[in-house]
Amino acid sequence: MNFSADIGTVKGVGKVRADGFRSLGVRTVGELLRFYPRAYEDWSCVLPIDRCPIGENVCIKGTLLYPLKNERVHGGMLIAKGSVTDGESIITLTFFNNKYITSMLKSGEEYLFYGKITLGRYAAREMLSPMFVPAKQSKAILPIYRQNPKITTRQIRSAIETVLSDKTEIPEILPPYILERFSLVTLDTAIRQIHFPESASAIQSARDRLIFDELFILQLSLMRLKSANSAVKTDNIVKFDCTDEFFGLLPFEPTNAQKKAVKAAVSDMKSGKQMNRLLQGDVGSGKTAAAAALVYVCAKNGMQSALMAPTEVLAVQHFETFTKLFASAGINCALLTGSVKPSEKKRIKERIKNGETDLVIGTHALIQNDVEFSRLGLVITDEQHRFGVKQRTGLCSKGKNPHVYVMSATPIPRTLALIVFGDLDVSVLDELPPGRQKTVTYAISSKKRKGMFDYIKTYLDKGFQGYIVCPLVEESDAAAGVQNVEEYYEKVKNTVFKGYSVGLLHGKMTPKKKDEIMADFKSGKIQLLITTVVIEVGVDVPNAVIMAVENAERFGLSQLHQLRGRVGRGTQTSTCILVTDSTGEDTLKRMNIMCSTTDGFKIADEDLRLRGPGDFFGTRQHGLPQLRIADLMTDSKILAETREIAEEITEKDPDFIRDEHIKIGRQVKKKINSLQTPAAANTI
Repeated sequence: MNFSADIGTVKGVGKVRADGFRSLGVRTVGELLRFYPRAYEDWSCVLPIDRCPIGENVCIKGTLLYPLKNERVHGGMLIAKGSVTDGESIITLTFFNNKYITSMLKSGEEYLFYGKITLGRYAAREMLSPMFVPAKQSKAILPIYRQNPKITTRQIRSAIETVLSDKTEIPEILPPYILERFSLVTLDTAIRQIHFPESASAIQSARDRLIFDELFILQLSLMRLKSANSAVKTDNIVKFDCTDEFFGLLPFEPTNAQKKAVKAAVSDMKSGKQMNRLLQGDVGSGKTAAAAALVYVCAKNGMQSALMAPTEVLAVQHFETFTKLFASAGINCALLTGSVKPSEKKRIKERIKNGETDLVIGTHALIQNDVEFSRLGLVITDEQHRFGVKQRTGLCSKGKNPHVYVMSATPIPRTLALIVFGDLDVSVLDELPPGRQKTVTYAISSKKRKGMFDYIKTYLDKGFQGYIVCPLVEESDAAAGVQNVEEYYEKVKNTVFKGYSVGLLHGKMTPKKKDEIMADFKSGKIQLLITTVVIEVGVDVPNAVIMAVENAERFGLSQLHQLRGRVGRGTQTSTCILVTDSTGEDTLKRMNIMCSTTDGFKIADEDLRLRGPGDFFGTRQHGLPQLRIADLMTDSKILAETREIAEEITEKDPDFIRDEHIKIGRQVKKKINSLQTPAAANTI
């Protein structure tokens, strides 16, 4: 088998099908074999009709009792119904818009039927449009693949069958001692059995092996990256540790967690090697003050710092915070964003190049070619998972191996953090600064919305501000009963909140318009902001003390926690009200968790448990490697096993020079390439 061969070279795959495969991300023969089934049709296990579970796909064997007859019903649809018996029980079959079905199934003949069991009229068992074959044509367990309008699961199955008809054994990449130690089947067996399994146990053995491979190679790759990072030497060495001097500037006593995080980072910067550290902290835990300490230390050691934020609003907020903090310290700050006037941009860039600016804060404008630093010693990125590798490395290229400090207010469970940030050292802020109040959270139904509005008005009347978050932007986006922000805004500003200053903010506005709205809210011109999740990250308005979230069931736990973090930024006790009419078990669990704790890490653990890592970040974010078959929640045992052996190999044979590790080394090289260049091909 030539695993690097183009998918179009497979017999039976013409140009049209090849394009279909490429639309699924399958470009080579190797990628085809790594395109694993999403489910299986198990025709090998035939169940008696009366023992078939409701709502599940099953295979039954039965005789058609009488000929099918198509009838046209209201709307022009063709419906054919028939009854099948297995000798003990009877089930109804229903077929829709199949004009040939009456000739395809014959009364008195025995067939295998595969489909989902439902309950029809009078609680009778029923199968809707099942697949079928004559009973004498026994079928096995068949794979079902992710498909699209360009290519079907049957075509994918056929192409894989063609490739696997080549009996050449798929080369093994793991040495015998690992296969034996973890009771793993060979790679050849795993690939063949995952696609065309002989039994349910064969599927499990194949999955265990392929999951092991995926997590093992990924963790080795991240360890390799981390080792490479820690070995990078730099001229940006901190000689004077002046953190105590900085802490003396603060109007509050830093927490022990902040002191510990700063100490670890300064130790990295004194080592002569490049720092690559993540500062992970819950909303309001004081990450900005910890980052400011490092900027202060760098400035006092003759180095410049750059802080990149994902939005202009957040960049402006950081600029205001740092400028105020360093007012008496002689540290010069500059703001560089897309909306800064060209003439001012030119002056700022000249001061940065001349070394007159100690800290420059900005958005992607920082990585433009004409931004030059005199001596860039520290790069800070805020909300790291919202940036791609390209943006981070683009900023780092402005200096000679500057120290890298990434901040995230998205609490990530340890199992997920090993994958997302496996190439970084980690500091955690797990204490709230003194005086910071916890936010009280309630969950209500929409029947209590009027009382909620009255409650919000009591805060507005006292001079405070608030948010109401809606899940959708336009009416055209809305499902039944789901609040869209534009319609909601028009309704409440002219009725219940008439006489109050009400603003509207959502992601479809231009960046300039969003910035204007947030500036008006921060200044107090807007009392109540009707918004979408665009305010999820970073905006700090201490006077905003109440939030309501409509259709709270449509948000994940971590997202609700991030939204809630927009209130409770000052010393006033704040309130978050979650509105939902959903009575589903999952929704009730999430609402109970939100009302019972404000600990972001506990919430993140529960979110991962309830939703799984695939949905943990909502829309897939940069930094989370795509897993083909592993699930970090359900495969935690294999994750632990692969980490154990990966650490052993990293310690004993870090360069993979032993004969038994050479093939592993090649896979690690490919994986590192794909992590750094997402478009890189993955083959066997």
